[in-house]
Amino acid sequence: MKAYLKNLVELNDNKRSRRFAYFIQFLIIFSVITFSIETLPDLKPQTRVVLNAIEAFCVVIFTFEYLARIYVADSKPKFIFSFFGIVDFLAILPFYLSFGIDLRSLRLLRMFRLFRLFKLVRYNKAIKHFVNAMKLAKEQIILFLIITIMLIYFAAVGIYYFENEAQPEHFSSIFSSLWWSIVTLTTVGYGDVYPITVGGRIFTFFILMIGLGIVAIPTGIISSSLTKAVEPRDEEE
Repeated sequence: MKAYLKNLVELNDNKRSRRFAYFIQFLIIFSVITFSIETLPDLKPQTRVVLNAIEAFCVVIFTFEYLARIYVADSKPKFIFSFFGIVDFLAILPFYLSFGIDLRSLRLLRMFRLFRLFKLVRYNKAIKHFVNAMKLAKEQIILFLIITIMLIYFAAVGIYYFENEAQPEHFSSIFSSLWWSIVTLTTVGYGDVYPITVGGRIFTFFILMIGLGIVAIPTGIISSSLTKAVEPRDEEE
């Protein structure tokens, strides 16, 4: 049983583990989309019931994955306190905290669901290549686009929770907050929508600093990738 689970949950060179990995990736993206839909105002009660059912299903699968990884781990404490172990735990934590707790008074706890995005790091080859070494320009560009999209979404979620109550007309949902996120991270800053709370302004400061880096990163990525691509050819010659 343990060997079967190990071959299933750990990414190995077999169809079973690859299919399970694709399934988990699909659930991660799907659950993040439903998480965003939940913030839309005036949702029908029937829609919320469906969204809650989807969330419960996703959490059950993520919980199984988390417990299975602990079970098959050679060193259980090492996995639990590893980067992926913590991410897996935080991805399911808000659901279980919701039992007996009114999350309307602890709205920031729901942001932990955003950690599901980081679960993709385990499966995404481009990000793995970035961690190990930047090798090819194509892979690095894909990586940059993925990270940028994730940061845009992260910024939209953050500003929504800081500014929603103060400016419901501008930050009515995560989708409406995406406009602010895009113009801030790209350092365009049209100024039509801006934070007025202290927390929102502090959060914006850090997002602006990240935005400055985003503008400069592609040049470094491409230059480094080209250098690495040329070196093997020089050695062969």
